[in-house]
Amino acid sequence: MDINLSLEVALFLFFIALVASWVDVLAGGGGLITLPALLLVGVPPHSALATNKLQASFGTLISSWYFIRKKIVNIKENKLMILMTLLGSVGGSWYALQVDASFLNNILPFMLITIGFYYLYMPSTANIHRAKKVSYVLFSIMIASLLGFYDGFFGPGAGMLMGFSFVGLYGVSLLQATAYVKVLNFTSNISSLSYFILFGNINYKLGLIMVAGQIIGASIGANMAIKYNSKLIKPVIVVVCFAMSILIFLK
Repeated sequence: MDINLSLEVALFLFFIALVASWVDVLAGGGGLITLPALLLVGVPPHSALATNKLQASFGTLISSWYFIRKKIVNIKENKLMILMTLLGSVGGSWYALQVDASFLNNILPFMLITIGFYYLYMPSTANIHRAKKVSYVLFSIMIASLLGFYDGFFGPGAGMLMGFSFVGLYGVSLLQATAYVKVLNFTSNISSLSYFILFGNINYKLGLIMVAGQIIGASIGANMAIKYNSKLIKPVIVVVCFAMSILIFLK
């Protein structure tokens, strides 16, 4: 389906991508903003999913690179975690073609509400590292692979689930969890994007417009995450979790 790309549609998608990318860096859930926007302008569902992965991949790439450059996360020390996320995402993308994932949409709001309350009542010392509940190897093999599978299979709320896992199980600070999430999110996005590129479902014209917004939003969000740390990240996560839950319930 050929979309009539007017100036209004282009500006709408650009600013939606910018805001979604900013939100995604700080709290996750950017796809819950951009995907409905693509559907709203008339992009067919399968093409919307593919185009959404294209623009999201650039946003997570920019924010990942920013956190890596600032040495908040070290790629060399986390190769196993990244590999397991990639493998999980590949498995999830394949499985998505075999079954109906709509049932996950029914439990997603409850998952987001749980995450929202967790961060709401989490102590204000969110920058302090806690004791790890699981080892690096176990987290990589069990948790990272499952998170990658979920992102490849379904997607919405994956960033929030990743952040929740890093803070609650891996014991890192909220800022470092945000950095880890972006790296793993980029890994799973690239896996799904590769599939869509092969099968040609991407609307590149709309996708590239949104990429421009993603790059700007991700740069602003990553810079603010480092500057304001948990003082900004925590309230944004709480608000986004509850807001997304309500929107999913109402749709």
